[in-house]
Amino acid sequence: MLTEKRRRIILDLLDKEDTVHLKDLMEALQASESTIRRDLSLLEEEGTLIRIHGGAKRVYSKEFEPTTKEKERSNRREKECIGRYAASLVTKGETIYMDAGTTTLRMIPHLEGKDVTVITNGVQQAHLLADYGIKTVLLGGQVKVETSAVIGTLAQNQLREYFFKKAFLGMNGVDLSYGYTTPDEEEAQIKKIAISKSNHAYVLADSSKFAKVSLCKVADFHQVTMVTNTTKEQADLRYRMAGSIRLVEMDA
Repeated sequence: MLTEKRRRIILDLLDKEDTVHLKDLMEALQASESTIRRDLSLLEEEGTLIRIHGGAKRVYSKEFEPTTKEKERSNRREKECIGRYAASLVTKGETIYMDAGTTTLRMIPHLEGKDVTVITNGVQQAHLLADYGIKTVLLGGQVKVETSAVIGTLAQNQLREYFFKKAFLGMNGVDLSYGYTTPDEEEAQIKKIAISKSNHAYVLADSSKFAKVSLCKVADFHQVTMVTNTTKEQADLRYRMAGSIRLVEMDA
């Protein structure tokens, strides 16, 4: 089989499975272990995957990032439970940071009446916060069309001027080896600044984010607290030991 065809098949398999094992690739491609390892090394150099023990894992770049509308349709029940719990962590009168994203959006109805101030880079967040009469500061800068997130140097510099009690962040990838990741370098930088300017940072992650790695690293497990729902994968002891986790019980 031609080299290019083998590598295309490897990437096709990763699109379907996220993770592939060396033995499975050898069988599917009818190639030797050394040949497959060589293919994986070259694909890793191109930034399309990362090698792990006994196989490889897909790297999600900007091209693979779903739009806000696509994200909105997925895991709605999980996001609602996580968002409601995250809002319960906010106390009256606090100033918080709220990241752009469909899970942080679920926090907003549950913040009504708490007399909080919310700093956000989310255009949708700002609109909904205003609808609920919540004091809001929307960062200025370039709006990323796919996620309705404000990004860029202007937003970064403005964010550095603030301090807040808590930061609530969305994330595209949660992985034991690579921590918290997101596809866009500009959004990753905003998230990093938000973590550094908060007393306590929370990542809101539903089950679809686990065992995924995106292009840009945001934080290690010990830097933030993850708020997630209780599924078999999230309850895995390895994730609990890697960092602080708040497990949210799903509604019956």
